[in-house]
Formats: sequence, structure tokens, C-alpha cells
Amino acid sequence: MADPAQEAPASADPRLAALRRVALVPAYNEEGSIGAVIEEIRAADPEIEIVVVDDGSRDDTAGAAGARGARVLKLPFNLGIGGAVQTGYRYAHEEGFDLALRVDGDGQHDPSWFGVLAGPVLSGHADIAVGSRFIGSKGFRSSRTRRFAIRILAWTVTVLCGGRVTDPTSGFQVTNRRAIALFAAYYPHDYPEVEATVLAAKAGLRRAEVPVEMRERSAGRSSISAVRSVYYMVKVMLAVFVATFRRPPEVPA
Repeated sequence: MADPAQEAPASADPRLAALRRVALVPAYNEEGSIGAVIEEIRAADPEIEIVVVDDGSRDDTAGAAGARGARVLKLPFNLGIGGAVQTGYRYAHEEGFDLALRVDGDGQHDPSWFGVLAGPVLSGHADIAVGSRFIGSKGFRSSRTRRFAIRILAWTVTVLCGGRVTDPTSGFQVTNRRAIALFAAYYPHDYPEVEATVLAAKAGLRRAEVPVEMRERSAGRSSISAVRSVYYMVKVMLAVFVATFRRPPEVPA
């Protein structure tokens, strides 16, 4: 059987073709990988607008992205992943996009899964679809230490949100207009995906996970070491519990 991620471009789906869609690519010092990421997104959906948010990179990430035809939003200094992601969502919200695909700039996310990942959103069953590397049995899953931290976070978020969460740190996502509006108004700034999952649940947004395969980064290196993975888990746990008491912004129905 053919891999569904390798079939016709996502834009061949008439449900997608009817929507204005944007790919948001937060990137920090990803000059070595950003060009290939852009080309893969374009291969998956030739009609999608591609926006790279250059988070104050010290290399020529912005130039490499611009040379491949992407729109580049260049931040004057490094805000961190949350600030870069929110910048992208603000652009998507202000420009009136119906659907946003989020893909990291390091090459770990395979954009050919776009059509599959968008399924729960297009069918109206979810406002946010998240690509999970832990539902299936293939693909890169990160180090043992990080997997342990992710399992603890997944259990915590599952309890707090009342729905099964297997990959709370995944940034490979498709969001509709309601989720775009929420994340444009507020997005956590420091290792944000886990806290954003709680925020979305409190705002009444529906979240679905889709099994996808991920890859090791194609260039550069991760800023999260084994020691930082433990620090990350503790820090995010505290942020998540604080988030449970925070009143979320109102989201249009």
C-alpha cells in the first residue's frame, strides 16, 4: 500500500483548495536546512504561502529563505520559539488565512504529511491537528532522556485536559481560524507547546493527534541536551500548572 504522505499534493484535496492556507516556519540559525524545508513544503502544496519567521538568527537564514521564494519575517533579536511562532500566527490572523501549517525549520518535520495531518481539521472534528511521533512505530523519536520527559508531560497534560495526549511537545501542527486567532492573541514563549495545549483546552478548542513520521534534524544541533531535558520538564510542569489557572483569551465561535 502506498504511503498516504507520498500521494498527490495536499492541494489536490478540494477541501484544502477552497481555503487560504499558509505554512509558518519558525527558524533560528537554520541556514543549512531552511532551503530544503521550503522546497518540501512547496512540493507538498504548490499553492500554499510560505512564511519563515527568522528569530534573530546569527547566520543567513533569512537570505536562504528569501532566495527560495518564501516571505521572511525577520525579528530584530532572538525571542525564542514561542515569540517566533506567535509572530507567525499574528501574520496568519491579520492576513485572514483559513488554515495554518506549522513546520519547524530544522528539517525534522516532513511536509508531505500535510494532507494527512490536516484531515481532522478539514472534517470539522478538530481545531488543531498535531503530528505525533509516538502513536505509530516508525520514524525518529529523540533521545531516551527526552522521551522519558515527554511521557511525563504527556501524562500530566492528559490528566489536565481530559483527552489523550501522546506528543505534547510536537510543533508539527495544522490549525484552523479559531486556533490561529487564539495563538495570535497569546502563545507561551519558553518551550511553549505543552502550555499551549493546556491553553487551547481551556479555550474550548478541540485537539486531535495524527500519527506521523519525523526525522532527525538535517543540519545544526538541538539546544536541548540530556541535562536540559530534565530542566525543561520541571520548568514546563510549573508553567502548565500556572496555565491551568490562567483565563484564556476569548476565541470567536
